[in-house]
Amino acid sequence: MNNYPNFSSQDYQIIRELGHNNIGGRVTYLAENIKTQKKVVIKQFQFAKLGATWAEYDAYSQEIAVLKSLNHPGIPKYLDSFQTADGFCMIQEYIAAESAVIYRQWQPQEIKQIAISILEILVYLQNQKQPVIHRDIKPENILIDEQLNVYLVDFGFARMGGGEIAASSVVKGTMGFMSPEQMFNRQLTRSSDLYSLGATLICLLTGIKSTDIGNLIDANYRIIFRHLVPPLERGWINWLEKITEPKYTDR
Repeated sequence: MNNYPNFSSQDYQIIRELGHNNIGGRVTYLAENIKTQKKVVIKQFQFAKLGATWAEYDAYSQEIAVLKSLNHPGIPKYLDSFQTADGFCMIQEYIAAESAVIYRQWQPQEIKQIAISILEILVYLQNQKQPVIHRDIKPENILIDEQLNVYLVDFGFARMGGGEIAASSVVKGTMGFMSPEQMFNRQLTRSSDLYSLGATLICLLTGIKSTDIGNLIDANYRIIFRHLVPPLERGWINWLEKITEPKYTDR
């Protein structure tokens, strides 16, 4: 017997839990639309439980605002949202794909294709009327299906704005994947997400866990990884080193 919430009044039936964040009061479910029988993803934000704060509430509202404005095959579509007794829920398109954090022996050519796909998504985001900086690119937020189609998810930390993106009052992101300017809450630029992408690709190339990527970062915030990667074209390695340069002007 499970304790899943009942969303039948909203025409959704929960199938199973996909993940949860106790600190932020967020639970993600795979569900089915009762009317259409289509699978969807429900992100339930429980503001009144599990120690959630206004910071998490604002992040969730921001994710909805960003996703409503986007239409790209590599970004799961926003479908709906509704209030609950202790928060609210957001409904997104379900993608039958696995997180890149799930270990597998990626081939260099596959990783190149993943890189190209994410770069295409970043170009789309940065070409918006208000450019979007994701701020939390990491293996956990990249989904990859069996045909090697790639999807970028979790826009809860995303920022929108023209030109350089002003610093926020709260540092948001994941340690080891944040660019130095993001980590120190400085002004973000269009190259800030490149650093995070580079760190993500290094994880896939080396097999290092995302929780351990920080062990490769030296005192100058440079990721030292050449000794861990398989034999690759020099240009490919040089490119990875360039997009993870600590100074954003060098990327």
